[in-house]
Amino acid sequence: MVINTNVAALTSANNLDSSTNALNASLSRLSSGSKIVNASDNPAGLAESMELDDQISETNAGNANVSDALSYSQTQDGYLQQVSSALNQMVSLSVSAQDPTLSSDAVSDYQTEFAALQTYITGVTTQQFNGVDLFGKNSALSVATGNGNTVSLTEVDPATDLKTAIGSSTTVGSAKDAATAETTLEAAVASLATERATIGANEQALTFTGNTLSVLSTNLSAAKSTLTDVDVAQESTNYAKEQILVQSGTAMLAQANANPQSILKLLQ
Repeated sequence: MVINTNVAALTSANNLDSSTNALNASLSRLSSGSKIVNASDNPAGLAESMELDDQISETNAGNANVSDALSYSQTQDGYLQQVSSALNQMVSLSVSAQDPTLSSDAVSDYQTEFAALQTYITGVTTQQFNGVDLFGKNSALSVATGNGNTVSLTEVDPATDLKTAIGSSTTVGSAKDAATAETTLEAAVASLATERATIGANEQALTFTGNTLSVLSTNLSAAKSTLTDVDVAQESTNYAKEQILVQSGTAMLAQANANPQSILKLLQ
């Protein structure tokens, strides 16, 4: 029996220290909801989770870009829907202006309405979305979707197809001019249909891309969760175990520290 070196107490203290550290680590994981509170908890898992975080951020930003581009395309189509209605009205006016029973004043009224619709269509072809031209040189956008990928929109330029229809030479001021205008406008309607079909294809591609990015973001988040999110049920069990070990270790250390007192009986 020795006094200076209490091996039982040292062993109990070491075990208690280990149990206390494990208890504190378990408490940190439960309170933070994360398996990786410190880099030392899982260095490789931390590195992988950071890479996944980067991919998730890029994917979400790309999805936001796609949503903006979809709004852009929908705005394009909204304008061209109205242009289509205006063209249909202009075709009706060109046919009505060929009525031989009309007076010159009536034909003049048709021409006034016809010219107003031409002005309206001209104005539409110069519209912008958030400072970006809707039609023409800026309509062929390349949309970044994250992780170095892009989706490109096919250019839409109705101004080129409508140039003759909205030009000053196209009128319904006479039956002859109205007949010529009718032919011109029918060609413009066919061209506009192609432009709207192009917009529809752009919207479809953007929609599919957005859906893909949403699925990708969900799967990346699930992979990151496996690495970093704590399983509360399992960790609660660990916490209860370590708590019991700390309590029993404290009791045993007290007992080990009391053992050398028996030496006093030998000195009496």
